[in-house]
Amino acid sequence: MSSSFTLFWRQKKALAGLVIILSLCLMALFAPLIAPGDPSERVGRSHQAPTVEHYFGTTKMGRDVYSQFVWGARPSLAVGFATGLAITALGTVVGLVAGYFGGRTDATLDLLTNAVLVIPNIPLLILLASFAGTVGPWAIMAIIALTSWPWGARMTRSQTLALRNREFVVAARMVGEPAWRIIFVEILPNLAPLIGINIVGSIIYAIVAQTTLEYLGFGDPLSVTWGTMLYNAQNSSAIILRAWWDIGAPAAGIALTGLGPALINFTFDEIANPQLRSGPALSRWLKLNRLRRRELGAAR
Repeated sequence: MSSSFTLFWRQKKALAGLVIILSLCLMALFAPLIAPGDPSERVGRSHQAPTVEHYFGTTKMGRDVYSQFVWGARPSLAVGFATGLAITALGTVVGLVAGYFGGRTDATLDLLTNAVLVIPNIPLLILLASFAGTVGPWAIMAIIALTSWPWGARMTRSQTLALRNREFVVAARMVGEPAWRIIFVEILPNLAPLIGINIVGSIIYAIVAQTTLEYLGFGDPLSVTWGTMLYNAQNSSAIILRAWWDIGAPAAGIALTGLGPALINFTFDEIANPQLRSGPALSRWLKLNRLRRRELGAAR
């Protein structure tokens, strides 16, 4: 475990990803200091280009895009990270229980996983959100978390099946250790790289799914998030009017929020698969895709 952490901190990609994530989180945390004032207040002309007074320009309603970008990071990052952690926790628990106990427990949880897995996530999210009408951050988080955990559960179940008959697990059962301790003390630490990959991937997916719902108009139009910024920019014909700053600011925030975890995710993949640590970047990326397809096939 310590060697994995040492290897992680030596990776430049991981450090770059952490810098991006920490910068965005600090920006969201200190939003009242960085961008004081009400982000919904009209402060300038309609679609004013970036100036010294308004760093990122203004929206059609004359609102400061920079202020909305800074304040919008708060709910966007909070929902994205909280949902990603919820998806990972749910998938990990289901995968551990199914893989360790096997039998009817595994069959029941496998049936449930397959039932959720075969349903297209984004159309299901849109359907649920359309029934709920305008939904807030908590509702969006619940919808995404309850429909996105099966992939992590599949991968965790596959690895648990490979670990439950290892010598240290068999020895723990022979000395009479309870099942919960074997699962969470003996097996779970060996799944740390896989859980790290699941967390990062789930965070990226959660942010994209949240933005998609808000961009389609299912979010709260009165709240300031990167998704509602894109929604308002679309409704105000910002692209047609060439007000690129109205779309560019939230799009850049979403891209950076995806890039940071993606760099960390690739580092976790390199730790879990040593063969990915050598060769050109394109070659390593192709190796990673082959390994992912192979693992998904084994999980099925």
